[in-house]
Amino acid sequence: MSTLNLETTARIVAAGREAATGIGVAMSIAIVDPAGNLVEFQRMDGAWLGSVDIAQRKARTSALFPMPSSVLGEMSQPGGPIYGIETSNGGLVSFGGGFPLAAADGTVIGAVGVSGGLVEQDVAVAEAVVKAV
Repeated sequence: MSTLNLETTARIVAAGREAATGIGVAMSIAIVDPAGNLVEFQRMDGAWLGSVDIAQRKARTSALFPMPSSVLGEMSQPGGPIYGIETSNGGLVSFGGGFPLAAADGTVIGAVGVSGGLVEQDVAVAEAVVKAV
């Protein structure tokens, strides 16, 4: 697989939804293409309204800078090499819950962003999506 299609995105979002249900937290789950454009999105019943934007921005962050959003956050701390980057590209999110999605050969095919719980919960659900790819 070198690109994301709707069948794949529906399947991997379902894996994320199952993980979120398993920990009892309603989440917003966004899948974007390598350019950060939204491909698939689901907001579970009861997920915070603010999680919609955050999930999409986490996914976009990890697509535009192919790394976990938390790594970008570590590098963008005061005194860090990319301090202030979160204000670029229309606003990035620099804490956990965003991950690039890669094909078997390592090519980045998109990214996932999850929001709705504590950062650790968002990361766990996003990791379930990554694993489902």
